[in-house]
Amino acid sequence: MRVLVTGAGGFLGRALVRALRARGDAVSTLQRGEYPLLEQLGATVYSGDIADRDAVIGAGEHCDAVIHAAAKAGVWGDYADYHRSNVSGTLNVIEACRRLGIKRLVYTSSPSIVFAGGDEQGIDESTPFPAHYLTHYQRTKAEAEQSVLAANSAELATVALRPHLLFGPGDPHLVPRVIARAKKGTLRLLGNSRNLVDVTYIDNAVSAHLLALDALHPDAPCAGKAYFISNGEPMAMADILNSILAAAGMAPVTKSVSPGLAYAVGAILEKTYALLHIQSEPPMTRFIARQLACSHWYDITAARRDLQYAPTVSVEEGMQRLQEALEGNDDLA
Repeated sequence: MRVLVTGAGGFLGRALVRALRARGDAVSTLQRGEYPLLEQLGATVYSGDIADRDAVIGAGEHCDAVIHAAAKAGVWGDYADYHRSNVSGTLNVIEACRRLGIKRLVYTSSPSIVFAGGDEQGIDESTPFPAHYLTHYQRTKAEAEQSVLAANSAELATVALRPHLLFGPGDPHLVPRVIARAKKGTLRLLGNSRNLVDVTYIDNAVSAHLLALDALHPDAPCAGKAYFISNGEPMAMADILNSILAAAGMAPVTKSVSPGLAYAVGAILEKTYALLHIQSEPPMTRFIARQLACSHWYDITAARRDLQYAPTVSVEEGMQRLQEALEGNDDLA
């Protein structure tokens, strides 16, 4: 088949393109920047903004399916920017599928859309959306997921995947942040950091997307549904952070602050940054404080059942691969 991958310049997007090409699928990509690697992989590359309807339709020509991984991520910024990319961009993808007769749409969602600020321990997809969100990212990703699932029909089968905390070689988010803060001496544990957290090795996230893509059709069990995706190995937050530091050859983090203090500091910084119109992300926010202090791990029974999803790379092996990549500077700054 020919598959359009949006957000192909990102961590997950690049990995999806590589996997699709490796198994023989034709691939078109849409991303804002220039990524020579995508052309080297044999993809047909289109540069454009997901919020540009014509660009999305143009990139989707002659495609049989779409994996929509493009999004504006992060915990800081203007609501309008998040809405433009995450909501309007997703509506453009849905419209392109309908106009072009594309039959399958796999959407990359996020577990954060159900995060209400407290512990999430083994929750499943029946967990409702919270009444209030701490970030524009959560709110707009939730709206986008609802739009995708509502679009499921006999003409366009849709599914949403919610992979949690992707890591691995080439990760531009979690791993570099942890390492950078440790180098600056600003990395801290919140409380005892024994709260359990799920992570997802990049290859497992890719596998989930390809399984969903292949399983998807109007009468499929997964059509019109959302699925949590993770390694299925909840670990203490301190162990995750220190495993990343060990992979980078760094000492473990031992200093800690209270969760309440971190949340208060985050609230103050958010107000200060907003008042002064500072565009850069605050070093602490209420959302980050809650995410670091709370348990968030998920029941992936539904993905195992409906998608035949089974993580093949353990967290331990993933950390070993990360260490090897860091030692060789493989795709990592």
